[in-house]
Amino acid sequence: MRIDPWTDDACPITRAISVLGQRWTVLIIREAMLGRSHFSEFRRRLGVASDVLSARLSELVAAGIFEAVDYQRPGDRTRKRYVLTDAGHELMPVLGAMGKWGNVHMARPQGSAYRFVDTVTGEPVAVEFCRRDGTSVRPADVSLMLPEHHN
Repeated sequence: MRIDPWTDDACPITRAISVLGQRWTVLIIREAMLGRSHFSEFRRRLGVASDVLSARLSELVAAGIFEAVDYQRPGDRTRKRYVLTDAGHELMPVLGAMGKWGNVHMARPQGSAYRFVDTVTGEPVAVEFCRRDGTSVRPADVSLMLPEHHN
């Protein structure tokens, strides 16, 4: 795994970027969320160089986002498939927020086929800020704050 001075930073956003900030990382996670788990599937869908993909997958395993699980097809050698862990699944709102932002602020005429839906009902879902009582808060009405003793 890459040694990054950000991994020990006090800021959780900085620590997350130390894992998610590489060019292909979020796209690999997106593909896993779409059900892909084999190196060859990631390679084919993304067009990423094998050495880069291998490095990113190793970093994601080391970060606890993927678990590498052995599998073997009849007559073939043992290989790894990459399965999202709980920590990996918990990135769904992050990808949802990125997708929403991209659809709004970098929209394309052809749009995107990607949709976030409730697995049980198939109904569309959205990422949003909510108060404790569950009411929505617009992003423009949310502030990022630092506790007084950290200034």
